[in-house]
Formats: sequence, C-alpha cells, structure tokens
Amino acid sequence: MQTDTASCTAGPGTGPLPDIAQVTAGMRVSLTEAAARHITRYLSRRGKGVGVRLGVKTTGCSGLAYKIEFADEAAPEDVVFEQQGVKILVDPKSLPYIDGTELDFVREGLNEGFRFNNPNERDRCGCGESFRI
Repeated sequence: MQTDTASCTAGPGTGPLPDIAQVTAGMRVSLTEAAARHITRYLSRRGKGVGVRLGVKTTGCSGLAYKIEFADEAAPEDVVFEQQGVKILVDPKSLPYIDGTELDFVREGLNEGFRFNNPNERDRCGCGESFRI
C-alpha cells in the first residue's frame, strides 16, 4: 500500500499561471444576488472601490486556489463583467480557469464567506485550499 505524504502546502508550486486558452467573447463570470448585495454593502462602507477582482493562483496540493479582493480601479488588461450593478474584474490568464463560475456569498452557522461555484472544477483538495480543473 502506497501512502501519499504530500501536504496541501507542498503542492505543485507557486509559479505563474500557464496560458491554457484564449479569452473569447462567450466567457463569463456571474454573481448571485447575495454576493452582489454583500459586495455593494462592503464597497459602500469602505467608501471607495469599483468592484471585486477574481482570479486564481497556483498553490496547494491540487494546483490552483481562488483569489478575491476588492478593487479600487480596473487594470488595462482586466476583462470586466458587470452584473446587478457590481463590476467583476478578471485577469485574462485566470479567466479560462473560472469561465462559467458563479460567485455566491453564504452564511453557514457562525461562518460566512464567498463560495465559488465553478463548473470547470474537477477535484478539490481535502482541506479545501485548492482545486484542479
């Protein structure tokens, strides 16, 4: 019996994302109403910002992890989606990995946070830190 001794922090590396596909007009990323409300409320309290920036980075034992941050301005290379009055900014290298993803905001007990519903996701790390497409 072979045992896998790799941990989630000893993944395939943290190098740059490879180019896996070109960005096409049919690609999209969307928000649920709950996510749009949360982002709008947070930006209002923050007093600045144009929306939320989504992406992926290489990390963990499955290879990729989601990134999310509030954005103060759009970068020239960003692909911009707008839904329910909220701008979603995605860098072109991340878009093929998250094409079709719906960003949700969920509350479960005392925990709350964003959830990525990604139809491209094939496998997820046991600790939930990373995913594979």
